Amino acid sequence: MQQLSLIDVALLLAAAAIAAPLAKWLRIGKVLGYLLAGVVLGPFGIGQVFSNYEAHEILHFAEFGVVLLLFLIGLELKPRRLWSMRASIFGLGGAQVAGTGAALAVLAMAAGLGFSGALFIGLALSLSSTAFALQVLEENGELTARHGRLAFSVLLFQDIAAIPLIALAPLFAVSAAGTAPRMDLGAAAVALATIGAVIVVGRFVLDHAFRVIARARIKEAMTAAALLTVVSVAIVMQWAGLSASLGGFLAGALLAESSYRHQLEADLKPFEGLLLGLFFIAVGMALNLALVVSKPLTILAVTVAVLLVKAVVLYLLGLWQKLEPWGARRLALSISQGGEFAFVLLAAGAAASVLSRGSAELLAVVVTLTMAATPLLLLLDDVLGREAVKPLAAFEAPPVTSGHVIIAGFGRFGQIVARVLRAKRVAFTALDISPEQIEVVRRFGSKVFYGDASERHILEAAQADKARAFVLAIDDVEASIRTATIVREQYPTLPVYARARNRNHVHRLMDLGVTVIRREAFLSAIDLTREVLRGLGYSERDVRFAIDTFAEHDERRLVDDYRHFTDVEKLQERARSDTANLEKLFDEDAQEQAKRATARPKERTQ
Repeated sequence: MQQLSLIDVALLLAAAAIAAPLAKWLRIGKVLGYLLAGVVLGPFGIGQVFSNYEAHEILHFAEFGVVLLLFLIGLELKPRRLWSMRASIFGLGGAQVAGTGAALAVLAMAAGLGFSGALFIGLALSLSSTAFALQVLEENGELTARHGRLAFSVLLFQDIAAIPLIALAPLFAVSAAGTAPRMDLGAAAVALATIGAVIVVGRFVLDHAFRVIARARIKEAMTAAALLTVVSVAIVMQWAGLSASLGGFLAGALLAESSYRHQLEADLKPFEGLLLGLFFIAVGMALNLALVVSKPLTILAVTVAVLLVKAVVLYLLGLWQKLEPWGARRLALSISQGGEFAFVLLAAGAAASVLSRGSAELLAVVVTLTMAATPLLLLLDDVLGREAVKPLAAFEAPPVTSGHVIIAGFGRFGQIVARVLRAKRVAFTALDISPEQIEVVRRFGSKVFYGDASERHILEAAQADKARAFVLAIDDVEASIRTATIVREQYPTLPVYARARNRNHVHRLMDLGVTVIRREAFLSAIDLTREVLRGLGYSERDVRFAIDTFAEHDERRLVDDYRHFTDVEKLQERARSDTANLEKLFDEDAQEQAKRATARPKERTQ
């Protein structure tokens, strides 16, 4: 039995590290880059670094990346979001899968396959690559166009449809006589009971468990808990005879409304990306390039047929959705490729004897070639004439609407900002590191997510790159400075509106380039002082002069002190001189008022 060595692990990591940036530079998509890297390293490729057994072992391990992918997809599927997009998701998406699957199944039956196998192949090839298509649409600036929005809806339905297809693959396996295997009612009951138990536990236990772990404020514990959740649900589902992928999806969907959703997404995203990269590399290793040499015409014909059938169905559906011909064409070309779930389904179909191992290998090559053809077809369409993209003003792109406001810190300061924004119907994402604070504000109807806003992956999960403004309302000074630093470094064009606790905090924020800063107690202290002076019997004119003069003087001094804020002795000296100057201003005003008061009686006597 062969085992992977550290050298093999190093080669895999090097392939993942090189393939993705190189693919991005070539504008062919990360998935295709990983597949090509696997082809080079695999037993059928140029390098032949890994054997068939090693490629299988890597594939088996990296399949957990698909489970994590489905978990993260589940995290995004909030019931309200699904309901608002129900027409395009289930209407257009369902029509695409059904129409494409039926058309490809007819072609497969014409090629000599049985009904069950042909239907399975048609449905597997009807799915497109979510990661690949969304990346292409975003790179071309088309994700916010109407055809981009419809493409996302179709991809979302495909992700949902892949779950039962993976889980029910064995049901497509029929005997030569065409009779389905007898259903084990006991196993079916166990499977349904397991799904019900997972839903109940996830609904009433998971969020509370994450709240307890979050109180320890140990990031590694949250990451371990997130991974444990996915692994545990996957194990339970496999024990019940169901798909681990279905378990991952259920776990994610149950946490879609959790306050810890952003933190979970941020913690698991690196693992999901790396494992998916290894999964596609392993799939590339398993591609039998000898088939391309031995059956070039067959593979070419099947590849063209898949692209043509999917493109025609999508084009007609685009016209049905009242897209312009150009938009319908871009929709068709963008998601006409095969998808990552096709590899999973083909492997599951071969394991369940729905189709032969040779057919699965041939179709895997076809799916890879359709992916490679997508950027080339879009480039050709650009050359032939591309119309200007017309973005939608309000695109409900995953996971939040563009143009939202991020509020970092949801204490008394951040909540006031949120209340006004909510009243003005401005979308916002609130982040706070305190589980206790999250629980308190939830009781009053506010929604806030658990996450440390000073971490880049948390800001990525909150889509800071698409935010309209960033409100820095964190109470802790050091945490506030860390957050301001990462925001200014990673998102230099994002406007930052900061709350500061004291003068030194203001100066440190100014040092980072933050210009709109308000001291949390300054205005309230000024307002209270105004009432104190009134209560002491000063005239309204004296009160107004004192308050306005002090506020203007203090703001000017705050800016001037910035040049010396690291020199404590200099600041102390300026504070003493400033107090003397302010006293002098008030004395001069009092003397002026006294002169005017004595002048008035003389004027009256004259």
